[in-house]
Amino acid sequence: MSRAMASQKGLVENPLRKPVNTLAIVPTKSSKITVLARKAYNVLLYIAQEQGIEQELFRAPLQSILRGVDFNSNAREIVKQHLRAMVSTTVEWQSPTAGEGDAWNVAGLLAHAKVYKQSGENWVEWSFAPNIKHELLEPQRFARLRLDVISQLRRHSGVVLYEICARYRDVGLTARQPWPWWRPVLTGSPDTEDSIKQEYRFFKRDVLKLAIAEINAVTDLDVELIEHKAGRFISDIQFKVAKKKQDSLPLRHPPVPVDMSQVVRATTAGIRSEDAESLIQAHGNEAMAAGLDALHKRIASEFPEPLRDPYRYLRALLESNSASAAKKAADEADEMPVRNTAAALAAVEGWTSEWVSRRRALVVAEFEALPESVQAEWVDRLRTHLIERGAHPSVRKRLETHGWKHQLVAGELIRFFKGADWDKPSSEELLAIAAQRGGR
Repeated sequence: MSRAMASQKGLVENPLRKPVNTLAIVPTKSSKITVLARKAYNVLLYIAQEQGIEQELFRAPLQSILRGVDFNSNAREIVKQHLRAMVSTTVEWQSPTAGEGDAWNVAGLLAHAKVYKQSGENWVEWSFAPNIKHELLEPQRFARLRLDVISQLRRHSGVVLYEICARYRDVGLTARQPWPWWRPVLTGSPDTEDSIKQEYRFFKRDVLKLAIAEINAVTDLDVELIEHKAGRFISDIQFKVAKKKQDSLPLRHPPVPVDMSQVVRATTAGIRSEDAESLIQAHGNEAMAAGLDALHKRIASEFPEPLRDPYRYLRALLESNSASAAKKAADEADEMPVRNTAAALAAVEGWTSEWVSRRRALVVAEFEALPESVQAEWVDRLRTHLIERGAHPSVRKRLETHGWKHQLVAGELIRFFKGADWDKPSSEELLAIAAQRGGR
């Protein structure tokens, strides 16, 4: 075997070995695991496995973990924010298959983290809690994960579902679990009083379908949702997993650092890192980079007046830029025959679900931006409207006891605030979503 072939073989056989008990982690407090934090944690775990279990502390250059971060005044807070979350976020470590793990554990993602300078270069030092260190670094049961593939995924739900499905790529079917079990696992957020009341159809629309579509579009797996009913209602779900037929690309070694460059650029323009991450998740890194170029030019020009809200400007810019992408998608669609009507209908349904999810978030943000007195006026008018319309008493009760943000009330408020057609996208808006998702 040639040296090149041997090297190639070594790269392919050297993925991250992620323990099964870390695939379905759930925060136990009110914190949230972001998609960038989960990707960065995978890189830290990969490096630690390379350095060996005999080490008490693990160290690596910051740039090998996070790309685009030079630890200046803006980036410093972003790095600290993510490392702080990894240390302070307590999670339950569980396998997606009941009884597969040897024990139940609760611990932080990291036991400690430190950033320091050495020979003019920024380094990160970290460690793991003693009760999970051995399982993390020398796992007996694990999923083989390609970090170059994970780096292409935008959504937290997409990353988590890909990791779980990768565990079952040779089995062909994931474990079956009650559908509410999947909700905190895929969203990265612990269940709340409101989320546990969520109907399955909304979870399927806003989380499952989008995660599956992303995995099928950009990874080496094809994933299909399987639903199980108890009577008339969906009780449990699992996923059918198949390897794509085309040859996989070789792994990169070491793993690709998590790209934080656009988040750092956004913070220099006065945008919160959390908001920047949300925009990247919605529109992608390339669109974000182009949008930030335009934003920085607008800030520098101060014409016709200084920019008051960089975040709103950037968000509107990214959404409006979808129009040109939509035209391109429409032109391509005219040239392509519809080969599979069922697949086409499923694609349109996925685009619609994503558009409604984004639209809902924008309307809620718009309402929350109103002065409290104006919000109160709208809520009073909604209360009268519900009574006059003869709405179900449970809806009116939730408004009085939990406010307009309750799941049963929020939809009523949005419809009252924006009109009955608030969730009806135009053809151009659907094509914009299609363009962003590559037509899938």
